[in-house]
Amino acid sequence: MDDDLRKQRSESAEGQGRARRAWEAYAREANERRPEWVDQAIKRLAGNWTADLMGFWMSWHLHGGFEGLEKAGWHRATIFRKLKKFRMVFKVHPDEYSVVGVTLDRQAFWDHYLKDRPENQE
Repeated sequence: MDDDLRKQRSESAEGQGRARRAWEAYAREANERRPEWVDQAIKRLAGNWTADLMGFWMSWHLHGGFEGLEKAGWHRATIFRKLKKFRMVFKVHPDEYSVVGVTLDRQAFWDHYLKDRPENQE
C-alpha cells in the first residue's frame, strides 16, 4: 500500500495554517461588529459570577470545606458545580485562593451565628 500517510509529514501540526487564518479573520471581523449590548451583558454576567463565587469562597472557608458545606445542607452536586466554576474562573482551588484585604474571623462568625439558635437560648 503506497498511501501510507505517516511518510507524508506535514510542515507543522497546523498544516499550512489555512484554518487558523480563516478563524482569525472571522474573529477579528466579529469583534469589530459586536454590538455594545453584548459587552455590557458579559460585564453583568461576570459581576454576578464574581459575587456568587466570592460567596462560595467565603462559605467554603467558614464551614471548613467540602464536608462542612455538606453538613450545612449544601447538595454535593451544587458543591462540585461551584468548585468547577471557581477553578475555571480563578484558576485555583478555593482552599488555595486568598482575597487581598479580606480576613475571615471564623470564631466571631460562628459565635454570632450560633447565639441565636434555640438550643443556645436560656
